[in-house]
Amino acid sequence: MSETPLAREIKDLIRHDGPIDVARYMALALGHPRHGYYITRDPLGAAGDFITAPEISQMFGEILGLWAAHRWMILGSPTHIGLVELGPGRGTLMADALRAIGKVLPAFAAAIELHLVETSPTLRKAQATILAEARGPSLAGRSPIWHDDIATLPDGPSIVIANEFFDALPVHQLVHRSGHWHERLVGLVDDELAFGLAAEPVPASQAPSLSNTALDGTIVEYPEAGSQVMAGLCDRIARFGGAALIIDYGHLEFGVGDTLQAMAAHAFVDPLARPGEADLTTHVCFETLARIAADKRLAIDILATQAQFLNELGIRPMAANLSRHATPEQAEAIAKALERLTDDAPRAMGSLFKVLAVSAPGTQRS
Repeated sequence: MSETPLAREIKDLIRHDGPIDVARYMALALGHPRHGYYITRDPLGAAGDFITAPEISQMFGEILGLWAAHRWMILGSPTHIGLVELGPGRGTLMADALRAIGKVLPAFAAAIELHLVETSPTLRKAQATILAEARGPSLAGRSPIWHDDIATLPDGPSIVIANEFFDALPVHQLVHRSGHWHERLVGLVDDELAFGLAAEPVPASQAPSLSNTALDGTIVEYPEAGSQVMAGLCDRIARFGGAALIIDYGHLEFGVGDTLQAMAAHAFVDPLARPGEADLTTHVCFETLARIAADKRLAIDILATQAQFLNELGIRPMAANLSRHATPEQAEAIAKALERLTDDAPRAMGSLFKVLAVSAPGTQRS
């Protein structure tokens, strides 16, 4: 199999500058301006590499729309509010959310200024198409405003949704060797990309606190990029008001281990095999995100599995209502989607995915 254009660039970079850390490798593989995975393609759906919850069923986006509507009312039903999605995919989630909002709270729909944080030109086009059809009368004539990152979001209260966003942000990996932690690197072995370790250990100030108990080979992931995004998001909410809902696969408590994985055509592949042509992700540590929010004085409203969250918000009555007006074939599809979203078996979507909701002080869930 021939190497990808990005693999050639990364190899040239390593030959010139030396091995790179895992975080930089992920950033190049996913966001390179010409060959990055998310820059060049629509990765979603049966013809892509993976399927996310909004693509499984409209119920997922509609439930999140109802959560946003509830948050808007708790905020005092402001006449202007930002509805923000980080990493909106094709726009399916937001389209479903807006449809639900328009049905139950037209005043909320009229108050929304829609902001999408998206770096992919391909996905921005897909979002524009889907959302143009979904905005309805209350949003007629108002297109989404796109941003490369949260830094350009306008001042003011906002309700933020991030579904499968944090898992694709670059992480550093540290490996324990002989009492010290070393940065995991990507270098060359026989002119092929390969993992290795930095010769010098990281400074003691950057070493994990479990140094005395870790076994040789233990890997710890440090989500520097994700922590920075979360801190910036929390700063905005603390200053201007609002709430954020984060849904991703990962763990509720800090853990050790290598969670870097690559997926292409709905199958796991070697993370170093075809950079730029496979999705790279790691599992999100929700304890880390929640700690950042608490440090910023935000309230932790929800910290649960996806199954617990969706069941609490009423996805089963929603499915039952949809089935009453469906054909037998449609009702069967609804039942299968419900099971897939809420199955809480150990490796099923309902338990593997976690949910964190945070809000500004004084606007907790009622």
